Amino acid sequence: MTDQKTLHKIIRAHLHDVLVDAEFPELPNFGRGKVRDHYDLSGNRRLMITTDRQSAFDQVLAAVPFKGQVLTSAARFWFEATADILPNHVIEYPDPNVVVARKIDMLPVEVVVRDYLTGSTSTSIWSMYNVGNRMPYGIALPDGMKKNDKLPQTILTPTTKGIMGEHDVPITAEEIVSRGVLNPTQWAEIEKAALALFARGREIAAQHGLILVDTKYEFGYDENGVLTIADEIHTPDSSRYWMANSYQERLAAGEEPESLDKEFLRLWIASRCDPYKEPIPEITDDTLVDFSARYIDLFEKISGKNFDIPSGGEPVRERVRRNIQKYRE
Repeated sequence: MTDQKTLHKIIRAHLHDVLVDAEFPELPNFGRGKVRDHYDLSGNRRLMITTDRQSAFDQVLAAVPFKGQVLTSAARFWFEATADILPNHVIEYPDPNVVVARKIDMLPVEVVVRDYLTGSTSTSIWSMYNVGNRMPYGIALPDGMKKNDKLPQTILTPTTKGIMGEHDVPITAEEIVSRGVLNPTQWAEIEKAALALFARGREIAAQHGLILVDTKYEFGYDENGVLTIADEIHTPDSSRYWMANSYQERLAAGEEPESLDKEFLRLWIASRCDPYKEPIPEITDDTLVDFSARYIDLFEKISGKNFDIPSGGEPVRERVRRNIQKYRE
């Protein structure tokens, strides 16, 4: 595994070599999300570039060195580790930040699977529970629980998708069916797949001393009507991970668990302002370095591989551009 002192030094040297914008005019049909830029290609394909943009509280706040590469590498590990459960959209990986994927008919809901009562955003079950809501997402929870407690059982909490700058909106499973967003057969298939994927993730995380706390899934149907997992899976952007060996002690002390995920930045922000009502302060270089190191550490712990830090000095934007030129149309 990468030495932490050396890793921090490397990250600091790359603070200004980050991929913020992946719009290249020579490629066709450009589109932009919060973190990924994409191009629609011929042959029912989509080229997806994971940038280093960091979003939280529905805002893009900063750029984190190596973040796009970590997300792509982590998702690749998990797509391969769950391919026997559900097919994914990947065709090939032409660059450490890039995926070429099959275009699929994405569903209008995201599914979050949760094992713990936690979170800091408006759609988290802890935020709802903390103000007295004992039926978040239509799921009954007992009184007397504390933040970061394990839930009585694994639960699914869907939301409708928010586009850039808009909130995801909580919705219950019953509402998904009653409003005709999905039919009962579709929802049952999605529920089964999400729980199976989460169980695999929880098992592998535990083998490496980690707790998979919760995670978000995005599903769609391919051209043959087969349910497919897309976007990303079990990455530190879409999931929470805690260190297992310190969880109980920190819970008993009323401290936040040791985390290797996006929640680190959310908590940093929330301790300094109300992110939904006040301006978010500029994120310091030290915080960005620490954040990047946590993401890399998570990838290495889960995969058992050293993170491949590109050598040669080629800026990340130029490298990505070079590696995707073959997709010009």
